[in-house]
Amino acid sequence: MYLVLLEVYLTFLQKEEIIYGRVGVSMKNSEAKTTKSSSKFTEDWLPVKAISNGSILLDNKLKVTGVKIRPRNIFILDGITQDNIIIALKNFYNTIDFEFWLISADRPVDLNSYLARLQLLYNQTTSPAVRKLINQDINKANDFMNNNVTDTEYYILFKEKNDDLIQKRLRTLITGLANAGLESTQVSNDDLRIILDNFLNSGMTTNFGTVIS
Repeated sequence: MYLVLLEVYLTFLQKEEIIYGRVGVSMKNSEAKTTKSSSKFTEDWLPVKAISNGSILLDNKLKVTGVKIRPRNIFILDGITQDNIIIALKNFYNTIDFEFWLISADRPVDLNSYLARLQLLYNQTTSPAVRKLINQDINKANDFMNNNVTDTEYYILFKEKNDDLIQKRLRTLITGLANAGLESTQVSNDDLRIILDNFLNSGMTTNFGTVIS
């Protein structure tokens, strides 16, 4: 997973030459060397200007966006249906005539709303047997939260400057995936932050906007 994310990261980098050495990474460009080489944070090396409207805005005015694919376990289906989906996916990939990245990223599971509903149901229930069952579910959900359980999410991303072309490519991806039996939507700002966070922090949850040492 992180090799794929690394490829995305390296592609994000602009045309400045990079020197890799024992002490880290430095920019060959003299201006970049004076402004960025002293930084201790990996985020400062990324040419990301902002994340807005479902796109990562880069310093070179390119936009990185794409779709998030809803996972589907095709192996519970019959063999013919599996084969049809795989053939449809092959045909879909062959119709993509632009550079793209297929990415998987882990997102921490947030069960807070589920726990709140369970707690409300527990408070409203008077039956000891039902309360015991609800309490078991609450404990199980808390165990998931304490053990940093994650969902694996799948994305197809691409980069482009022209807004009309971006919308056309998004429609191509969503329609092609739908023909293969997969649901997809345009990535959100939060999705893009999760992808960057996976690469920069090995999937650990961070609070964006704060300094992390």
